[in-house]
Amino acid sequence: MSTAPETPQQAQPKIGPNDILRFFLELFAFVSLGIWGFMAFPLPWPGVLIGLGAPLLAIVAWALFMSPKAVFRIDPFGKALVEIAIFSAAAIGWWMLGQPVVAVVFAVVAAVSGIINGRKELAG
Repeated sequence: MSTAPETPQQAQPKIGPNDILRFFLELFAFVSLGIWGFMAFPLPWPGVLIGLGAPLLAIVAWALFMSPKAVFRIDPFGKALVEIAIFSAAAIGWWMLGQPVVAVVFAVVAAVSGIINGRKELAG
């Protein structure tokens, strides 16, 4: 009779509704920056360059500073600045495209979600 050694279960991070919302806000911001780049600038150049470069730059910044496995560990205030820069750029992009309702709704939802996340991060 062989029994496998018991391994302690790793603590799984708790994922709440705001974490799911934040994930979709991130994706929306990255896609928004791409749409803005392609639509706000003449094609093929610089539209293609900005349409691909803006979301790529935002994704790299998010990966370096904001992801759970971030390369650079920064304090919650630094994380907030990175998040505000990316989400504000996406909202401004929608505003420049003549979509103020999308810009304002996205900015308000992102701000409320960010405040909730920041309070949780500072409390924990």
